[in-house]
Amino acid sequence: MTNLKSVRHAIFERYFIALEHRDFRTIWWANVTGGAAAWALIVARGWLSYKLSGGSSAQVGLITFAALVPLFLVPPFIGVLADRMDRRKLLGWAYGINLAHNVILAALALTGVIQIWHLLALGFVNGVARSASMTTMAALVPNLVPRERLLNALSLNSATFSASRLIGPGLIAPLMATVGAGGAFVLCTVFYAIGFYQVLQVRTTARGGVKTGESPIKAFTDGLAYTYHQPLIRAAILIVAAHCGLTMAYESLLPSLSAKELNGGTTGFSVLMIGVGAGALVGSLWIGGVHSAKGRGRALLVLGILSGVAMLGIGFAPNLPLATVAAAVAGAAQAAFMTITQAISQALADDRYRGRVASVVSFHIGGLMALVNLANGSLADVFPASTIFWVSGLVFAGIMVLTFGTKVLRGVYLRGLPDAAMARTGAR
Repeated sequence: MTNLKSVRHAIFERYFIALEHRDFRTIWWANVTGGAAAWALIVARGWLSYKLSGGSSAQVGLITFAALVPLFLVPPFIGVLADRMDRRKLLGWAYGINLAHNVILAALALTGVIQIWHLLALGFVNGVARSASMTTMAALVPNLVPRERLLNALSLNSATFSASRLIGPGLIAPLMATVGAGGAFVLCTVFYAIGFYQVLQVRTTARGGVKTGESPIKAFTDGLAYTYHQPLIRAAILIVAAHCGLTMAYESLLPSLSAKELNGGTTGFSVLMIGVGAGALVGSLWIGGVHSAKGRGRALLVLGILSGVAMLGIGFAPNLPLATVAAAVAGAAQAAFMTITQAISQALADDRYRGRVASVVSFHIGGLMALVNLANGSLADVFPASTIFWVSGLVFAGIMVLTFGTKVLRGVYLRGLPDAAMARTGAR
């Protein structure tokens, strides 16, 4: 019994130690339910738009674009607000807006009056609130745990984000197959309500370095200048932008891939998302247990290449089971890769600029993902979705190989993350 307790304690110390802190634990639960709602919504909204449009991937791409483009438009404003006002209250507003959005969406779907333009408009509202919550959450989490436990907190948040891709689509799959998208939207509403309540329970107040009366434009440009003057943060942002655009902007492709090439229908779409989520959960927890600076540095290169290779696997998979396995590998590699890059940008950033650094990351990622999803949706009406998967994966794997030629990233791959990015976790 003593040995079992020792093992449990060791596992907790290695993977879950940040949960000792009450406010982080509360936010973590909000992240679980909010993330589950977000991913369930992506699946339900994508499939409903595919049906309403008569099987048009271009329409799915357009609605996905409307939901993602706020990640490009909103962060400059939210980043400044996250460094000016109480980050806890700002996060509460974001969750509240998403809750209201889901109530309207569910009502329209259940009454049978929902149309494509409803999905388009509400998708944009959802994107605005989601962008605000992601940016604010990234800025708030480092205020909830001691610096030496920041990497563990980031890994747990990444695992939460990944698990939500498993939980959300998994729970709505039977609803989609029986009562339709309306029931799925109701479940999303319940998830957001729980997350909203959890956010309201956070006690920690945190603000950045933007002063009252300071020009928002000047505050954002100062944050942009600060971010781009940090070589490793700049490099992390650029490779993660390419990663998200080429290996994670596939929401508009999955309905077509499932329906036309894998014979999976509605269930197939959910199953693929569940595969991604299951793999992502494993990848996030695994990378959180890698405490070596060199191990994390080398993992950054290997995981980036694996993300691209896994996309080739999805593209060449002849059936749904094999495509789901490839999706799980992709999810694991993508989640671990994103965790490392987030650790770099958040651990190295000065707290005065942390909200704006998070906004710059979202600014780059959101714009590219929105445009690529829009392009992929249109391309999938002309070319097989599988072809788009393997071409995108091949291009990104090639980009990761080429990054070895850059001085900053080559140093990370060979020598590991710098001490500051390891947040003094006691890594060896």
